[in-house]
Amino acid sequence: MNSSSFHGLNHSLMRISLAVLACSTVAASARAGDSSNTSSSEPVDLSKVDKRGYHVFNPTPREYMREMSTDRPDKTESAYTVDAGHFQIEMDFFSYTRDRDTSGGADTRVESWAIAPINFKVGLLNSVDLQTVIETYNFVETDDRVGGTKTRQEGFGDVTSRLKVNLWGNDGGSTALALMPYVKSPTNQDQLGNNSVEGGIILPLAVELPAGFAMGIMPQIDFVRNFGRDAPPTEIVNTMTIGHGIIGDLGMYVEFFSAVSTEDDSPWVGTVDIGFTYGLTPDIQLDAGVNIGVTDSADDINPFLGISLRF
Repeated sequence: MNSSSFHGLNHSLMRISLAVLACSTVAASARAGDSSNTSSSEPVDLSKVDKRGYHVFNPTPREYMREMSTDRPDKTESAYTVDAGHFQIEMDFFSYTRDRDTSGGADTRVESWAIAPINFKVGLLNSVDLQTVIETYNFVETDDRVGGTKTRQEGFGDVTSRLKVNLWGNDGGSTALALMPYVKSPTNQDQLGNNSVEGGIILPLAVELPAGFAMGIMPQIDFVRNFGRDAPPTEIVNTMTIGHGIIGDLGMYVEFFSAVSTEDDSPWVGTVDIGFTYGLTPDIQLDAGVNIGVTDSADDINPFLGISLRF
């Protein structure tokens, strides 16, 4: 495929993403309007409702749906699944990353943009959802100020498939735990990835705390490709996030992220992340935040703006 075909594919995918977003917004707004007509009814205690009979072809009724829970904007994944037979879209409008490396006499600056990356979810069963994460368009510019070179890469990224299984707490309780294996497929253009199939497993835990605080903890094991080695190294990720409402439907979180590889002499990646969420309706949530690197190997700064919709 030539360069013009790459650009045509990227533009088509971006148009599709925006079209899906527009249609989803209309659907979610309509759903919110329907829910407002029944808002006077008493809330249902979902812990007393048997929802095992609902599936992708027999959707959960509106009155039995749990509060929307998203895997964004923090890096800690949610322990809750999308209700059976319903769909959820979570995406960045944009995500910008900047990093400067001056170690060992180097002076390299990397700037990157991710435009409209999207996580499309479908509830298969009451406690199982399927997710497809698509890196719609990436742009990376690397400026080597010592070598006097500047390179640019752009195009479609990788596609990741994930299956989330809630083990307990989906419809009630002070804690919830899920298991989420994933596989990354090497679909990237212009050397934006390592062109290898990789995978891992994620264990998100949600805990209700006193005074309206909520905590999320997420250990994650990634099996990554390392060229030139017989056995692939394992990357260990740990995150912890604390969230609380501010006023009305506005909330905030603070998160700590840590990643370290089992490979010898691998650097530790650490960030402190801060963000806000605002629920426009029960099915539409806006978010914005910034991830700040606190170790030399982490990206210096990563601001983003996004949206989540359920229908």
